Amino acid sequence: MSPHNSAISNHRPVDRKPHSGALDDVSKAIIEHLQTDGRRSYAAIAKSVGLSEAAVRQRVQRLLDSDVMQIVAVTDPLQMGFTRQAMVGIRAEGELHLVADRLTEMPEVDYVVTTAGSFDLIIEVVCEDDDELLDLLSRRIRTLPGVVSTETFVYLKLNKQHYNWGTR
Repeated sequence: MSPHNSAISNHRPVDRKPHSGALDDVSKAIIEHLQTDGRRSYAAIAKSVGLSEAAVRQRVQRLLDSDVMQIVAVTDPLQMGFTRQAMVGIRAEGELHLVADRLTEMPEVDYVVTTAGSFDLIIEVVCEDDDELLDLLSRRIRTLPGVVSTETFVYLKLNKQHYNWGTR
């Protein structure tokens, strides 16, 4: 499963910055409740954190508006008809942000990160089948201006993926 597989397309900002203000313990507790169960009611959260339901609702809205968190429905790609997932390492030249911007426009690409190391960019793709993956790689990704080479890592089995890493 991946962020791309939400019921509603929720595109995260490309230029995310660390949250400028420190989160207090109550906001962290609210986030942890929602990481455990994104459908938990504001009333149940309020009871747990010692605030009113309205105060929890306002804090959640502020956390959403400031891109500290998002609430999405994460689906199983196999159940949705997407039988092929892969990570693709991309070596590029020139302005990396231009290549990254083009990749973010592709609906099959659900994750784009600029990296240091062997690859300049790493992306995750979700495709219906191997034919769609081949077409995406050969006709759309490798032909982008600035792309020098790609290396594809096809998923054989998803061993672990979770979104409840807490707030530390």
